[in-house]
Amino acid sequence: MAPAELVIASRRVATPDGIGPAAVEIAHGVITAVRAYGEPRDATRRLDLGDAVVLPGVVDTHVHVNEPGRTQWEGFVTATRAAAAGGVTTIVDMPLNSVPVTTTVQALEQKARSAAGHAVVDYAFWGGVVPGNADWLAPLARAGARGFKCFMVASGIDEFPPVAEADLRPAMTRLAELGLPLLVHAELPGPIAQAAAAPPTDPRRYAAYLASRPRAAELDAIDAILGLSRETGCRVHIVHLSAADALSRLRDARRAGLPLTVETCPHYLTFAADDIADGATAWKCAPPIRERENRERLWTGLAEGTIDFVASDHSPAPPELKCLEAGDFFRAWGGVASLELALAVTWTGARARGHDPRDLARWLAERPARLAGLRGKGRIAPGADADLVVFDPDAQFTVDPARLRQRHPITPYAGMTLYGVVRQTFVRGTCVYREGEFPAGAIGRWVR
Repeated sequence: MAPAELVIASRRVATPDGIGPAAVEIAHGVITAVRAYGEPRDATRRLDLGDAVVLPGVVDTHVHVNEPGRTQWEGFVTATRAAAAGGVTTIVDMPLNSVPVTTTVQALEQKARSAAGHAVVDYAFWGGVVPGNADWLAPLARAGARGFKCFMVASGIDEFPPVAEADLRPAMTRLAELGLPLLVHAELPGPIAQAAAAPPTDPRRYAAYLASRPRAAELDAIDAILGLSRETGCRVHIVHLSAADALSRLRDARRAGLPLTVETCPHYLTFAADDIADGATAWKCAPPIRERENRERLWTGLAEGTIDFVASDHSPAPPELKCLEAGDFFRAWGGVASLELALAVTWTGARARGHDPRDLARWLAERPARLAGLRGKGRIAPGADADLVVFDPDAQFTVDPARLRQRHPITPYAGMTLYGVVRQTFVRGTCVYREGEFPAGAIGRWVR
């Protein structure tokens, strides 16, 4: 038997069977075997990590890179460096806010050219569903789109308009035939319009912004999309679940056999509306961050499996679009940039609630990889890509925005002390991040 190119050994390796001592053998970028920790085996190079936790590389299926067209917001160089530093080895890029949006094959190819030679980690792409593009779905799927995203309410970008039921029915029928998921921003405009009819209040007040995006907007949208899933057989994925009131209907839908998955985000699991200061627009996102009690119910939904996994919804924008000086929640861009911090933020909340790193592997790697059909990603097992994270779960650090690798140093996590430090990140067996350095350059590939 030829020697392995690399063996990474630790007393705490997170495999599908649990966490325990193991030696991961790697050749040609792929895991060839997972053996006992002390088992002798010839290898060109051996890395013994002692008690460090080895996790499967994080697969973040909700990232807005914004390139091409809005590279001043973010781009593949900065986004994927942030990803590598945060233990993310694969990103799946959303079809907006780039220009053009990814609703045609030509736009997908243009986005792929923007990423090639610039990405530190591997990447894939979602296509978009907008009014009138149902005939593009099959060609986009053949060209490499892993699934499709839609908005049921205005997206904030004119190029990516929302869809109504008349648009969704033919699109979902087509996606059911293709066997690909529809990712849904589940808010309906009706309840939001009703809230807007109330007398105006101070736009700097977070409570005013929260009231403007009532939970009824989420609940009604989820009811509508579940009904269409039942009718068409289309697999649906609810992105960035914010309203915990939806959990009971999601449980019922799953018991009824609907093909359904759900994500939430680190900011919904960390912050509470009660603690957000007026004018603090770094916290603005849509759907909004809700009350403390709602946050704890989201953790319960994640622990029990009603919520399948956690994705960052990394949605950066330049400082002027966040209206940081004016503090106007209604004019500020809605989005939290957290690609580099998602693993540590999620772990900080999880360890406080009695979870262990095996839960992290499920929530941040295995299940998101499954959603995107990335069969070689998200697990430490023979045949999978050697995407690994050397993680110190007991180390702490304080978030310094100036040290983040994202394009703009804006984050609601500024000054927070978090648990969990990424020591090294490997993409297909190559170390792309080590203690603040990026030794391998832009080796990321399009996962098609």
